[in-house]
Amino acid sequence: MKGDYQELVDEISALLGAPATLENRDFGLIAFGAHDSDDDSAMDPVRTRSILTRKSTPAVRAWFEGFGITRATGPVRIPAAPDAGVYRDRICLPVRHRGVVLGYVWLLDAEPGPSHQQLTAAMEVAARIGELLADEERAGADLSRELRAALTAERGWQYDMAVAALRTALGPDAEGLHALVCVAPWSGEDSPSPRTVPGAAALCALPWRGPAGPYATAAPGADPATGGPARGTRPASPGPGPGHATATGPGGASAAPGAGPLRALAVLVRLRSADNLSPATTAAERLRGPAGPAAVAGVAAPRRGLGDLDRCWHEATAAARAAHAQPRLGPLAHWSGLGPYRLLTALPPAEPDPAVRTLLGPAHTELARTAEVFLDHAGQAGRAAAALGIHRQTLYYRLSRVEQLTGLDLDTGEDRLLLHMALKTARL
Repeated sequence: MKGDYQELVDEISALLGAPATLENRDFGLIAFGAHDSDDDSAMDPVRTRSILTRKSTPAVRAWFEGFGITRATGPVRIPAAPDAGVYRDRICLPVRHRGVVLGYVWLLDAEPGPSHQQLTAAMEVAARIGELLADEERAGADLSRELRAALTAERGWQYDMAVAALRTALGPDAEGLHALVCVAPWSGEDSPSPRTVPGAAALCALPWRGPAGPYATAAPGADPATGGPARGTRPASPGPGPGHATATGPGGASAAPGAGPLRALAVLVRLRSADNLSPATTAAERLRGPAGPAAVAGVAAPRRGLGDLDRCWHEATAAARAAHAQPRLGPLAHWSGLGPYRLLTALPPAEPDPAVRTLLGPAHTELARTAEVFLDHAGQAGRAAAALGIHRQTLYYRLSRVEQLTGLDLDTGEDRLLLHMALKTARL
């Protein structure tokens, strides 16, 4: 396939009498024509950098995209911009297929420049490149089955086989830098095309169980990401027990009978550098739109290769769960920014601690909220009362009721820690 691209780029170079460069829509280098000139000044730093590093800088990309190349259907002339690092005029030939831009052919522009007939012939070659790129995308677009298998397999030979299949399907991209994104709840199509999400290598929909309300807890043995049985556990008996949530919708609302299980969308996003997660956040924001106004997104820490894909999915789903439970973290939460929720989301599903089980019941929601706000404000009564909008004496009365219900002493650090963890875990 790469050889086909090179032949077509060489054909354009011959047609226009200038070396051409082919990049994908993410400005990643695919092929380039030979530079035959003895005049070194004819070389351009942007072209040199693209060839040597196989990518362009954000400033260069922003300058080029500002001329509407993502929407253009014909050649676009772009003037030099030394401030952006572009020292030579350019001609951009958009590479499109069925109206979708898939890449760009670049040439340095100089007087008198190619004729209209030459550019028309070059655009016909660009259309053939578009067909090749579209075929390549179609061949690798539907990787939902491979990604889903890798995210749901248990560690061991099944996981290794699933990751190997995904690695084979992705080809050289598999060893690159990626971030995994979780968008939930997802009500769109099963597996959107990666063509609609810049930077996406693969997408798939998975079962999802979001927080069931302020203090509802998952059933024992449930997988916090899916709501089904955790890996290696037997399914729980039918029907929720006291204090346990059923399948829920956005914001904790119960799913309508017959509505089916909720889902999350997993997105594997290619990155250029570990300190720039903008491709992942852009993908998350773009997908939150079709997912609905209540959807949130979680972004895992970036990793190179696919060996830790299951851990990445845990991080992404944990960030999404935390964003649902704690609005200040969302609607787009990064694993690196979860703070204590990194520990809380790692806890195995379990019954509420006996000391707080009664407090977490529906009859004591206001008391539980009061205790949580009080602990969130480090036990400072004045700040907690102001945040709750109540008198300080009312706060003291409610806290005494909390102590009676739980048997905990809120003047003791370990009792405060237990209560705070229980309340935050219940939100998840």
